[in-house]
Amino acid sequence: MASATDARYGQKETSDQNFDYMFKILIIGNSSVGKTSFLFRYADDSFTPAFVSTVGIDFKVKTIYRNDKRIKLQIWDTAGQERYRTITTAYYRGAMGFILMYDITNEESFNAVQDWSTQIKTYSWDNAQVLLVGNKCDMEDERVVSSERGRQLADHLGFEFFEASAKDNINVKQTFERLVDVICEKMSESLDTADPAVTGAKQGPQLTDQQTPPHQDCAC
Repeated sequence: MASATDARYGQKETSDQNFDYMFKILIIGNSSVGKTSFLFRYADDSFTPAFVSTVGIDFKVKTIYRNDKRIKLQIWDTAGQERYRTITTAYYRGAMGFILMYDITNEESFNAVQDWSTQIKTYSWDNAQVLLVGNKCDMEDERVVSSERGRQLADHLGFEFFEASAKDNINVKQTFERLVDVICEKMSESLDTADPAVTGAKQGPQLTDQQTPPHQDCAC
């Protein structure tokens, strides 16, 4: 069960001090938008075209270096089906970042973004950072959601926007790195206010400014 896994993982992390910060990140969105493929592409640089629905929740760990800090990412892949919603929303607590994903070839998944955004606001802490990602931009011939509509929705919700492709490895790494940078920026700001909600780091963040090159939307 995921809860048992979570407990064991927490114990493991307590003994593993080989990192400066640990960020909990969730990938959410409707079923079949490509959340699992997106995670596997980033964590393992692998891709399989076979669709296997995620049951409940799963996670992978990846360590990266940003701002001269070693950051361990605990990335949770959530099930999109309604029947798992109670399970997955329980994991929103403590998440510092969300990748909210839709499928550019699926209008329904795009229309559901607003509801997912509401869930983030309901179940996560106020300063959780969110990126909106339109996945499967390699399938341009089947596109039903334009880049402009995605960008407009992201602006309306106050999120940054990427289009990406797990299959062709477009903007996958850039999405995760940008989310980490935004979290770091907010952590730095929190130093001034001593925000107790900032969790996931072993100690108060001492981060340096870093210029992030602008991402490019998918031009498949």
